[in-house]
Amino acid sequence: MRPTSATVRLADVVHNYELACRLTPASKNIAVIKANAYGHGMLEVAQELQTTVPAFAVALVEEAVLLRDAGITRPILVLQGANDAADIKEAAERDLWLLLHRRQQVDELLSSRPAKSLRVWLKLETGMHRFGLSPDELDEVCTDLRSSANIHQDLVLCTHLACADDLADPMTPRQVSVIRSNSTKHNLALSIANSAGIMHWPESHADWNRPGYMLYGNCPTGAYGSGPSDLRPAMTMSSEIVAIRDLKQGESVGYGRDWVAGKPSKIGTIAIGYGDGYPRHAPSGTPVLVNGQRVPLVGRVSMDAISVDLTDVGKVELGDSVELWGENLYVNEVAAAAGTIGYEILAGLTGRVPIVYSAL
Repeated sequence: MRPTSATVRLADVVHNYELACRLTPASKNIAVIKANAYGHGMLEVAQELQTTVPAFAVALVEEAVLLRDAGITRPILVLQGANDAADIKEAAERDLWLLLHRRQQVDELLSSRPAKSLRVWLKLETGMHRFGLSPDELDEVCTDLRSSANIHQDLVLCTHLACADDLADPMTPRQVSVIRSNSTKHNLALSIANSAGIMHWPESHADWNRPGYMLYGNCPTGAYGSGPSDLRPAMTMSSEIVAIRDLKQGESVGYGRDWVAGKPSKIGTIAIGYGDGYPRHAPSGTPVLVNGQRVPLVGRVSMDAISVDLTDVGKVELGDSVELWGENLYVNEVAAAAGTIGYEILAGLTGRVPIVYSAL
């Protein structure tokens, strides 16, 4: 068996969710498990959290259907809402909550004949300029929805914070001000905070919060450590050294001869590559842990393998353990070296990486 796998500690996901709740004692927190729970296994995470959370959130109706088919009974919010009449029918039959972010979705729901009234959230455009109704549209939409038997009257107004990961950006207070004024105007329950909002912007805490990235133990600001908030990285990506060779000065490693040994060097090959989701654009120098010691990536990332420089560490043998990210090497640090974000790395894990679930 190839020695590459991701170990997910479900107890740490629970711990991180409980942390979100402690940070927001006056709120309800909806667990965001879209994109296969950010690579951690949507069904397994949902099964672990089902007795703890009031609701889940996913991006797509298809994700919600998978959860229902697996026996998940908690409410499920579909963040991109319904795309057609079939989605509306599915939502009514499977008790899904739909987020409405454009007038067309509102009209389709009003003209439909669902089996029962649907719970809906309304997304307000406050500065992200991606999805959302304008404040001017909201007046008419609220009137129309409240007069329809298709709609359960417990409406929730939400928005998405564009810059909450930047603690110096004034955008977040502006967005919070806009949505709070509209919530008051229309007497609507409110959801504002994502993970960064929960951790760093208390003014964004509302009736509902939507923790996502932090559930998996990672800081949404990109900080490397778990920090004072006591986040616990829930995934460790591990592999082994599968080849070792000695290079002479001037010899190179990998495609394109991108890295050339400046002195006699010992190079280790590790069984992971971009075919597994390791970032192909990670440059030489990206940190890797071999037997708990930091070593630099050297050469280009291949589909099935990466190489590291073992020259300046102690004895290393075939089969020795490697941590690509996890409890001792934060995914945010690997992502920063690769010029990306931890979200992309985690969500980009491919199906050939087995996930091992640990109770510890």
